[in-house]
Amino acid sequence: MTIEENQVYKDILKKHKLRATDCRIDILDQFNKSKHALSFRDIEEKYSQYDRVTIYRTLNSFIEKGMLHKIPNETGIAKFGLCTNTCEPEDHHHNHIHFKCDICGEIDCLEGYKIPEYNIPNHIVHETNVIVNGICQLCSKKIGRE
Repeated sequence: MTIEENQVYKDILKKHKLRATDCRIDILDQFNKSKHALSFRDIEEKYSQYDRVTIYRTLNSFIEKGMLHKIPNETGIAKFGLCTNTCEPEDHHHNHIHFKCDICGEIDCLEGYKIPEYNIPNHIVHETNVIVNGICQLCSKKIGRE
């Protein structure tokens, strides 16, 4: 990580009212450099120098502060996606769909595809999750289905 990137991450953490610890900076760097959503296990394997509780608390604080969003899926192992610049600590929203590849299992946030708002009588909707399954572009090329 460059000195400039490190400073950007410190500024992001400060904006979200979080202290800039080495763990938080490293995890933020990993999310910024990843093309896909990451699981707790992905982070834990990459940063074995941090204990599980610290990683867990870091991910939770990032969710609470509007930096990450949780992506549930059928495996029961949640993945986390980096929020865009439109999320603020006070206004955290991510009404986009997610794409899960049936071959590689990677999950991607598709920011350009919005989930419609649902007004269900006698219910209060807090969140809607949509996961579209299929074959990603990379895996499609590998199996010759471009």
